[in-house]
Amino acid sequence: MTAHNHVEPVIRIAIDCMGGDTGIAVTVPAAFDFAARFPDTELLLVGLPDELSSAVSAACKKFPTVSADRYRIVPASEVVTMDDPVEIALRRKKDSSMRLAAQAVKDGEADACVSAGNTGAWMAISRYILKTIPGIDRPAIASALPNQKGGNTTMLDLGANVDCTPEHLLQFAIMGTALAQVGSSGQQPSVGLLNIGEEVIKGNETVKLAAELLRKSSLNFYGNVEGDDIFKGTVDVVVCDGFVGNVALKSAEGLARLIATYIREEFKRNFLTQAMGMLAMPVLNRFRYRLDNRRLNGAALLGLRGIVIKSHGSADAYAFGFALERARDAVVNGLLERTTQAIAQLTQFAAVTETDCSGDSA
Repeated sequence: MTAHNHVEPVIRIAIDCMGGDTGIAVTVPAAFDFAARFPDTELLLVGLPDELSSAVSAACKKFPTVSADRYRIVPASEVVTMDDPVEIALRRKKDSSMRLAAQAVKDGEADACVSAGNTGAWMAISRYILKTIPGIDRPAIASALPNQKGGNTTMLDLGANVDCTPEHLLQFAIMGTALAQVGSSGQQPSVGLLNIGEEVIKGNETVKLAAELLRKSSLNFYGNVEGDDIFKGTVDVVVCDGFVGNVALKSAEGLARLIATYIREEFKRNFLTQAMGMLAMPVLNRFRYRLDNRRLNGAALLGLRGIVIKSHGSADAYAFGFALERARDAVVNGLLERTTQAIAQLTQFAAVTETDCSGDSA
């Protein structure tokens, strides 16, 4: 993570400090480290006040450059646990740290919110509080995966929507395009539709119809792509339903852990392997850095009327810091405005196309 000393307009981020497997032990130190590196940010630390006060005091000593006017404790009386059903989190825990973090965005007190808590609850609460952008039926979870070209491939949906219509997949493509443009050179990202083959005839009816909609759209549609294209970097954005996307994501994370474990075990086998490993260490370190999914922590919940980021529940302070960076980048690069504008253009395009088709049939 790179430090930035250039001060720009203040960006306020609300953090559900109680969320995740370890909660405050990770979120507060990560928040202060992030604030120290990005002087243009302010923190709304949401959580149980007594626990937060103690953690904040310790963080202030470790990060003395973060002045008292750059953070504020927002007291919450309840916590959404990782095991809470969505109904409990949404209907019964109305003063939870998770809910108050999303509410801060709606009320204009924060520009973005971040949580490492229960994914289903975070999605439900964010959707309930912030509502969806006009033209979006369902929010989607999007994140970046490393590719062979040295960059990242944006992929969505990663688990929010198991059953999707062709129209939903088109909306995901638009939102993914807007996300991929954040921090890019301005060139329109290419979009691929995840399928079991590149041929037009491949796939189920939903995927085939989605491909037709994408071809008719104003997006830079590449066509069908297969699973290995995600990591080849064939396209900038890969679109699929949440069932397929979540399986692909978890499989990739499992493979990365398997490779890392294999390398560690091989180094322990004998002296020759260790010696060869020492010679190859610079290459292996770069490889390990590329496979470190902590650097890609922070999935965007796209399609909402506010910037919402989901961190891995098991994230350490290093990884949670990247989720906070994702939130800041989204604000700085106008992700919400880009998405809203793209959806509006699609709606206008669809209306014109429908009118043309009606005229032709007449």
